[in-house]
Amino acid sequence: MRRLLLAALFAYPTLGLAHGEKAQSPHAIDYSKAEQTPFGTAADPKTATRTIRIDMTDAMRFTPSGIMVKRGEVVRFIAANKGQVLHEMVLGTLDELKKHAELMKKFPGMEHDEPYMAHVDPGETGEIGWRFTQAGTFHFACLIPGHFEAGMIGKLVVK
Repeated sequence: MRRLLLAALFAYPTLGLAHGEKAQSPHAIDYSKAEQTPFGTAADPKTATRTIRIDMTDAMRFTPSGIMVKRGEVVRFIAANKGQVLHEMVLGTLDELKKHAELMKKFPGMEHDEPYMAHVDPGETGEIGWRFTQAGTFHFACLIPGHFEAGMIGKLVVK
């Protein structure tokens, strides 16, 4: 068990922070050094060519639940929590989101603060700036334990 916890700490460096605590401000991101992921790279939301608002509810749903973007497009996502509990929007591949959701079940208080996520308190909004560099089908989900399993997932198609 100790090895599993240590492995998780190294795999997820912000594991020791609880939800609600911020590892970094979104303004602290150095976009020139943004990591390339299978679904794109972090981008300054100020450079976005389009803004998409995603509402999150306690019915464990996103609205809209499906989005289409163009390859190369920079999108500014505004994630609005319309519910009474913490929600989040996390971009990724379906496999990555499933694995991360399982890890969240094992470590429910872990913080996972990356540029492709927004943790949003009730009644608040969060922001993600993203450049979609790869065509394909990707997803966004809330990985708070129980939310993903209840169907809080959306589809993102990059053409």
